[in-house]
Amino acid sequence: MVKNNIKTTAKVADTVRPSVAGVKRNPGWHVLRTIAGRITTPLLPDDYLKLANPLWSARELRGKVLDVHRETVDSATLVIKPGWGFSFDYQAGQYVGIGLLVDGRWRWRSYSLTSVPEERSSAGKGSRTITITVKAMPEGFLSTHLVGGVEPGTIVRLAAPQGNFVMPDPAPASVLFLTGGSGITPVMSMLRTLVRRGQLGDVMHVHSAPAPADVLFAEELSQLTNRHDGYKLQLRATRTEGRLDFARLDEVVPDWRERQTWACGPEAMLEAAQRTWTAAGIVDQLHLERFAVSRRPVHGSGGTVEFARAGKTATVDAATSLMDAGEAVGVQMPFGCRMGICQSCVVGLLKGHVRDLRTGVEHEPGSRVQTCISAASGDCVLDA
Repeated sequence: MVKNNIKTTAKVADTVRPSVAGVKRNPGWHVLRTIAGRITTPLLPDDYLKLANPLWSARELRGKVLDVHRETVDSATLVIKPGWGFSFDYQAGQYVGIGLLVDGRWRWRSYSLTSVPEERSSAGKGSRTITITVKAMPEGFLSTHLVGGVEPGTIVRLAAPQGNFVMPDPAPASVLFLTGGSGITPVMSMLRTLVRRGQLGDVMHVHSAPAPADVLFAEELSQLTNRHDGYKLQLRATRTEGRLDFARLDEVVPDWRERQTWACGPEAMLEAAQRTWTAAGIVDQLHLERFAVSRRPVHGSGGTVEFARAGKTATVDAATSLMDAGEAVGVQMPFGCRMGICQSCVVGLLKGHVRDLRTGVEHEPGSRVQTCISAASGDCVLDA
């Protein structure tokens, strides 16, 4: 977790059963579905609802992929129509959990929303769709599948939008966006929202990508530059120009100290930004979004993890998280961000020791441990 009051969020990567949003605003429908669940026991109302519409569900949020179109050679935007219960008045910059059935297993990750949220005053008047833009990563199984293997009509599971990396309304008088690669995705939602509100005023945007062909939303960014005098875009091709040097930030954005800044991109870029803003004594003006968690070098040989309630075991190395170990043998445990921030994955450690992959600290029996960022330090038993 980033300290020093830097505003930072983590991506929700999974949830076993997302809560149904919108219940308070649709109490009548919720009561009817609850009654349906009782009178159809042991069958679930979903068994009947999905016959009428696959997006109707009393247990979970669902969506249908309407379109998939390429942004670059290795990225694509998915247009999704959420079903009943989805809240369209999310905030620009938030993310949404996406669950996709692949090879008989539900795979969950989270992606920034690139669409524009509905205002409460105009609820029901919008397109009632959302978009996410996904970059296929070499190590990312689900991202690769979403970019290259999802057909329109595919039903996905959704987790309600969340996250604190958001743009306030009204927007600050002067803004700086620092983005790199796919880190532009939450900022794209902010830019589109500012345009709709008529608030795209004094905005400096420095975006880095390996090459011009790798710039997401390149055409739209160009149009924003041409149509809005206050929006200034600087593109940096890192293969030829190198990474942004924060020691020379004054040359790029002379008044950066006076701007509210939102930064999202590679970890090295965010760490450099954090050091720079901290040294300048204006850390409260920096808002960060991290897509990954930093881990320490791994020591030790792992061990056998026993999941007491599930009656299953897994033998793993010292770098494999307890969550990954459980999933590999079919143990379903609750989880959220997969970064050790949200505390959704905490379970009891009954026997043995586990090590925090971020800090190296070992936890003893009787502790409650975060399975997404803890690994076996010898044989251990979890209350899961």
